[in-house]
Amino acid sequence: MTVSPARLGYAAAILTFVADQASKLALLFGYELPMREPVAVGPFMNLVVVWNRGISYGLFQQGTDLGRWLLVLLSVIATVGMLVWIRQAGSRLLTLALGLLAGGAAGNAVDRAAYGAVFDFVQLHAAGYSWYIFNIADVAIVAGVVGLLYDSLVSSRRHPRPS
Repeated sequence: MTVSPARLGYAAAILTFVADQASKLALLFGYELPMREPVAVGPFMNLVVVWNRGISYGLFQQGTDLGRWLLVLLSVIATVGMLVWIRQAGSRLLTLALGLLAGGAAGNAVDRAAYGAVFDFVQLHAAGYSWYIFNIADVAIVAGVVGLLYDSLVSSRRHPRPS
């Protein structure tokens, strides 16, 4: 049974959203991470609680309700746009990348709407250096961007534009 590219993209969006929200709910309310942090998972990884009021990498921090809801609105618009794009895209890689982006954007939008900020919890560190703290939605967004870039570069080589 062959899955259509659009179904692959929609499945990626749903699975990303569910995995992101399930992990956040489990850590916040099941495991009660805010009361136990930091939790060492291994020599290079901790679970911590960080509430990100901005976008990726903590950029554009929002301290007001207006800023918060504008970021929610922007995320919802981006998610809807990517879900529409999935239907029109023919490449499996492109629909997968768009699904990852849409699911990640939706997951972080729910956090921002529900809590006022995005719950980030994975901290990677080594030799005294700490990487950005992130969540499953962030991983999906980065993977989706990489997929979009790869698809764009590969498509431009296969189908060069006429000069």
